[in-house]
Amino acid sequence: MSAITAETLAALGLKSHDGKSEKKTDRLGQTEFLKLMITQLENQDPFKPMESGEFLGQLAQFATVTGIEDLQKSFKQFGQTIYSGQTLQAAGLVDRHVMVPGDMMLTDPSPGVNGGVQVAASGDVTVSVYNQSGQLVRRIPMGTQEAGLREFHWDGRDANGAVMPPGIYEFRAEATSAGRTEALDMYLSARVESVSVGENQGSLTLRVEGVGEFDFSKVRQIG
Repeated sequence: MSAITAETLAALGLKSHDGKSEKKTDRLGQTEFLKLMITQLENQDPFKPMESGEFLGQLAQFATVTGIEDLQKSFKQFGQTIYSGQTLQAAGLVDRHVMVPGDMMLTDPSPGVNGGVQVAASGDVTVSVYNQSGQLVRRIPMGTQEAGLREFHWDGRDANGAVMPPGIYEFRAEATSAGRTEALDMYLSARVESVSVGENQGSLTLRVEGVGEFDFSKVRQIG
C-alpha cells in the first residue's frame, strides 16, 4: 500500500501543507486522516491486504500530524461503541438455548435433553446416560457418524420407557472404528439464564441453566 502523498490527499479533496504554513494549519485533521485511512482500506487489493507493519506505519504518520491523545480518544470511543453493540446482542441470548461444552446437567429430563458429540473420525457412536448414583440409565445409539459436531436427543426415559425424575445426569459418548473405541467430547444444550459483563469490558459470561457458566466464545450453537 502506498504512503500518504499530496496527490492522494488531492484525490480526496484534501489539502497538504508545507513547513511554511502556520502551526495551526500544518496538521492533517483527525477526520481527514480517518477518511483517508478508511478509503485506503476500502480500495486495497483483497489478495494483498495491508500488512500490520504498514497499518502501524499509517498510524505513525498520523501521530506526526495530529495529537496522539485525540487518536487514543477516538479509538477508545470506537471500541466502546463496538463493545456496547456486542453486549446488547449477548443480552438477547437470555432465555434462548445454547450448546456449550459439558457432560453433566442438573435437569428435569422429562421434556428431553439435547446435546452434541464432537466426532474426530468416522465411527459408530453411542451416547450413554448415567444418573447421579452412577447407574446407567440409557444408551443412545447414533449409528455411523462422520467427523464433526453431531447432535443427539435423549427423551428423558430409561431403557424400560420410564420417565426419569429431576436430578444430575452425566452424558458420555464413545466412537468405535476398526475395533478401537475412544471417548468423545460432549456438548449440552440448555437455556441461558443471564449474561454478565467482565470488569475489563472484554468478556461476556453466560450462565447456562443446569450446566454452569461459560465464556461467550465457548458457545458452539445457538438455538
